[in-house]
Amino acid sequence: MIGSIVLTAALVFSIIAMVMYYLTFRGYKNTLSYARLSYHAMAIFVIAGSVLLWHALLTHQYQYNYVYSYSNGSLSTGLLFSSFWGGQEGSFLLWLLLTAIIGIILQSYSSKRGDLEPRVMTIFALATSFLLVMVSPWFKNPFEYIWAVPVFINIKDINPQYLNMPFLQNFLFTDGQAGQSFVQMSKDLYATLSTSGIAVNNFIIDGKGLNPQLLNWWMQIHPPVLFMGFAMATVPFSFAMAAMMKNEYKDWIRQAFPWMLAGAGILGLGIMMGGYWAYEMLGWGGYWAWDPVENSSLIPWIVGVASIHTLLVQRKSQQNGDSVGRYAKTNLILSILTYVFVLYSTFLTRSGILGDSSVHSFVDPGMLIYLFLLIFIGSFILLGFGSIAYRWKDLNVQIPQDENILSRELSLFTAAVVLGASALIILVGTSAPIFGRSVDTFFYNEMHLPIAIIIGFLNGLSLLIKWKKTSTQELIKSSIFSASASIILTIVIVIFSGITDIMMIVLTLSSVFALIVNGEIAVKIVKKNMKMLGAYIAHIGIAVFLLGVIGSAAYSEEVDLDLIKNKPAQAFGYEMTFTGYQPIENNTKYAFNIELKKGEKSYSVTPIMYIAEFNNSLVREPAILSTFARDLYFAPMGYEEGKQNQEGSVVSLQRGASTQYGNIKITFNDFDFPAEVRDAMMSGAAFEIGVKLTVEADGKTQQARVAMQSQGGEKLLTATELPDMNLKIQLNNLDASGKVDLMLSNLNGVTDDNQTAQINEEVLTVSASIKPYISLVWIGVVFMVLGFFVSAVRRLKESLI
Repeated sequence: MIGSIVLTAALVFSIIAMVMYYLTFRGYKNTLSYARLSYHAMAIFVIAGSVLLWHALLTHQYQYNYVYSYSNGSLSTGLLFSSFWGGQEGSFLLWLLLTAIIGIILQSYSSKRGDLEPRVMTIFALATSFLLVMVSPWFKNPFEYIWAVPVFINIKDINPQYLNMPFLQNFLFTDGQAGQSFVQMSKDLYATLSTSGIAVNNFIIDGKGLNPQLLNWWMQIHPPVLFMGFAMATVPFSFAMAAMMKNEYKDWIRQAFPWMLAGAGILGLGIMMGGYWAYEMLGWGGYWAWDPVENSSLIPWIVGVASIHTLLVQRKSQQNGDSVGRYAKTNLILSILTYVFVLYSTFLTRSGILGDSSVHSFVDPGMLIYLFLLIFIGSFILLGFGSIAYRWKDLNVQIPQDENILSRELSLFTAAVVLGASALIILVGTSAPIFGRSVDTFFYNEMHLPIAIIIGFLNGLSLLIKWKKTSTQELIKSSIFSASASIILTIVIVIFSGITDIMMIVLTLSSVFALIVNGEIAVKIVKKNMKMLGAYIAHIGIAVFLLGVIGSAAYSEEVDLDLIKNKPAQAFGYEMTFTGYQPIENNTKYAFNIELKKGEKSYSVTPIMYIAEFNNSLVREPAILSTFARDLYFAPMGYEEGKQNQEGSVVSLQRGASTQYGNIKITFNDFDFPAEVRDAMMSGAAFEIGVKLTVEADGKTQQARVAMQSQGGEKLLTATELPDMNLKIQLNNLDASGKVDLMLSNLNGVTDDNQTAQINEEVLTVSASIKPYISLVWIGVVFMVLGFFVSAVRRLKESLI
């Protein structure tokens, strides 16, 4: 209850701060101090609410629905801490927390720059108010009690000492197909527990935990960085609105510039952290799948980067005497769109509208949340573009066109247009599922290949031409070395890498050209003026990134291998030997050892597979051998355990499927895998997983059962005999995905001592791939982000001028 009260109080103070700041802007006296106090009070309450949720998670207070749904006692401290943002409610609160903290910094920043604070903070407080409404008790409240809406709790999460209480029988439900029992937690059960003096936190002893794909180190850092980028996008929007409130367009450029640069750096870093997480965890071998939710976070970054280029032109033209500057309307529109697309990304992710199109999408939150998200987006679209329409006449200032086609102004604007085209392509493809359509990754790849080529050439060309005017002779003279070196280096790369596709060769040339031009200039100025290096470092990062994409995406090789235990196999010049597996992490996971040899060098990798208790699914974690020149990537596909079988007919059946053996029909009904067996398996105790079969012949039907037994690390696969049908059924293997392998034979055939036994060997099936120079992707990202931050520091100092 206290958490809900704290967030409600924060909402009240946010609204007061917004009103007081607006009244200050309108000229009312003695309101600024109230506005500042109100905003600080709001931020304090948001921080307090966040601390309360972290405390509830770390102390396992399962009386809260959010704590039960996204944490459990088996999570490490780091993952338990990060379960704060494991669901919708917590991720909204994280976004709000980071926005509130940024607002404190922005308040101090704007208070030192004339009358900027009331205007900027009015808009910023409006944004925090919307976010606070989202986490209020009426919407996605992270402090909602677990009994507020009926929730089914797995019986394994209930304290065993209360299971035999008579009153509990009225709330017990069984899922016959899954073989699991549940307790319905509701207001009625809560009332009964309270009457009996039983605290809910003692009644529920464990939670559901996190989705297995979130059980990764990157879960602790990627979402906060990404949401920091989302929160930073609020600032340029606020500056743009503040400029239109005053109808003054000179100062806002230098004031907003460092925020736009820092925000683009942080958001870009967050996006690529997610890419590396996917590469390391999901096992499909890539880092960008053009998933709609991935795309939705990329769009505001691209728009933000486009605005940086046109902001440069407006800033330069203002320094040359123009009061408004070039591209004033363009910069206002791009600053507004950056935040609007952040909200659109939130809508796509949180509304459930992409539930069937994206692995990242949350479930449908309900019509009320859906409508509020639409209101959230619509309000800021109307506010932003309505203000531009209102100020259109003042913004429509005619500025003399005194530059020629070979000018830096035009090249930067062209870069912004090309980036805008990229954002538009991604927007169309990402929004397609809303209209019942889908877009293949081929669409994105084909459309972006020429865009990447243009960006590479513009990256270098824009630095070789001057502001205002550049003659053809000057351009040729300044580009002789860069162009010659680029062509020579591209030829070397093509020869040694074996690139044959003409478009890839051109992309390589454009990337190398950008790298050499920026590198050459960076070397010249490094000893003169370090603060000027930011743009060149970022551009070098983009060029290196593109070279990494060419190698890792266009020239990756993949092969499926069946690695028989202790028998070497060859692939990509490596000798690969599967040597066995061992249980790890308290017998909850299995690491499969693969020894690699290449010449005199030896390596070892260990892909992992396990059955996730969260959803009883098979989880596969890849293993990566990383070097500068290439990554060797192993995605585990399956494992067949060694066994000795008599002669017979071996069949594979999915759950519910049937097979015919002579005149006998055998149907695989389901696994016999009750909760107590699952608990025994997870604890390392002896257990037995059964396979339920129906056997039909000559009008007769019999139920049969075979099983896999495990005790002390030894596994035994049992058989059953049906004398009336002259049939023996031996279990050969079972797979958590719902498949079993059975050996069928006649009874009079297998007991003959003259029959010979057949040994099946242990086999690990992996998808092995090689990713040439994928390291350049990550190195490029580091350089790019570093360049953004160096530039932000430089522009921060200029913002005080």
